[in-house]
Amino acid sequence: MRISPEQLQQHLARELKPLYTVFGTETLLAIEAMDRIRARARSEGYSERAVLTADSGFKWSELAFAGSAQSLFSARKLLELRIPTGKPGVAGGEAIQRYCEGAPRDTVTLVCLPGLDWRAQKAGWFEALDRAGAVIEAKAVSRKALPDWLAGRLSVQGQEADRETLEFIAERVEGNLLAAHQEVQKLALLFPAGKISYEQACEAVIDVARYDVFNLGEALLEGDVLHVARMLEGLRGEGLAPPLVLWAIAEEIRTIGRVLDGVGSGRTPPQLWREARVWGNAHQQLMQQHCRRFTRDQVEAALLHAARADRMVKGLIRGDVWDELLQLALRFAISAPARPVMKRGRMPAASAAAGRSQQALF
Repeated sequence: MRISPEQLQQHLARELKPLYTVFGTETLLAIEAMDRIRARARSEGYSERAVLTADSGFKWSELAFAGSAQSLFSARKLLELRIPTGKPGVAGGEAIQRYCEGAPRDTVTLVCLPGLDWRAQKAGWFEALDRAGAVIEAKAVSRKALPDWLAGRLSVQGQEADRETLEFIAERVEGNLLAAHQEVQKLALLFPAGKISYEQACEAVIDVARYDVFNLGEALLEGDVLHVARMLEGLRGEGLAPPLVLWAIAEEIRTIGRVLDGVGSGRTPPQLWREARVWGNAHQQLMQQHCRRFTRDQVEAALLHAARADRMVKGLIRGDVWDELLQLALRFAISAPARPVMKRGRMPAASAAAGRSQQALF
């Protein structure tokens, strides 16, 4: 049984299952989900808590023993099994399946895992956990969904903000949900319940955004000039090596070329994604929405531009590498409608750089 983090509170108000599995890459959402399960178990009288950590020296016989051991002090127990690597191995997988088949009475089991790829989620031990209880996946909140997520957090503390203000806050906290949560809590301490103005957000919310170079391709597909410029500026500020950024951009360009070739030859979407190596539902949806605004000539010209940037990275020709990477990225992002530039306040440095690069390219 799959439950989203947003549905968990409502689920726990109705029932408490004997087994829960929490996994995912978003630390904040995983922590909150586990805290809610622990609190609900305590309210039902599961007062004893035992924690097992399956590290390199862990003996899986301890899982069965912990589940069957009776306490002298409490009839009900919360048993937590933490698997930091997400890989229990053959012995661990078999032990987990046996445990699920004969789950102990008067025990709520909470299994904590990191992010798992689709192969791990198809493993027998994980499917046994799914059948025996509820599975909660703490997925990363995408940039597109972040304003709504922030609005929900603000509403919990009796505050609200208009869309422009939410977009501004999202730009400041993108890719850093723990910090985003802290910034929202700070707004509750600084301002009373009610509407948070744009000016108040500008004064209070600091820039804690963190960018993942592997999301750069999706940003290019979305065609948001300001977002692409901010990502490149952020990656540069974090000290990321230019060759890795160039690889991410060039790989997306090559992928677009492969998709265009596949569309021209009549491939179906599943065939396209497999042959062009477009993985993940979000990336596939963006590719389907935006790939037709590119042409093969654009792809070839951009690859020639990428080759020039590569020579610049290697010091074979002179120039500002990061400016060259920005211009290369904007070859694609600029051809789709971007979000409106902020009406109030000063234009960020990234936005100004994007504007200059537009003039340089066209």
